[in-house]
Amino acid sequence: MLMLTGEYEHTLDNKGRLFVSNKLRSQIDTGEYGSNFYLVLGANGILCLYPEIYFQQIALAGAPGMAAPDEVVTFERLSFALANKVELDRQGRLLLNEKIRRRAKITSNLTLVGVRDHIELWNTDSWEMYLADNLSQYQNQVMQARKTILQKQSREIDL
Repeated sequence: MLMLTGEYEHTLDNKGRLFVSNKLRSQIDTGEYGSNFYLVLGANGILCLYPEIYFQQIALAGAPGMAAPDEVVTFERLSFALANKVELDRQGRLLLNEKIRRRAKITSNLTLVGVRDHIELWNTDSWEMYLADNLSQYQNQVMQARKTILQKQSREIDL
């Protein structure tokens, strides 16, 4: 299972290219997940970079759970129309064209965030604001998860 982690600050160059940190790229086994990526406008307008295999799974799995046929058509139409197959160049850079930057409201200072099976591209200021707004909730969730694990371990010891 792919486990992308970490946050990495980068700046777009004057040609609209974004360097994807080797520390982040090295977390992806290209033999297992492919060397191609899909750049997708994801939830909340955040740009997401998916390894090819994961994008295919999401794009093909989303439609069956939808109730109305028009929802399926809309999902498929937008999933494929707004996705761009991209390759990193030899230096690990990704070209973000003007249309993608405009739709995602991308500025020049970005933070790349590993989120399990994909990389999210955030404006650094927006990422910091998101952290400030959600860090307390996350800390409570971590404490609850630890409590659950410890309870499970305790029950296993009692057996």
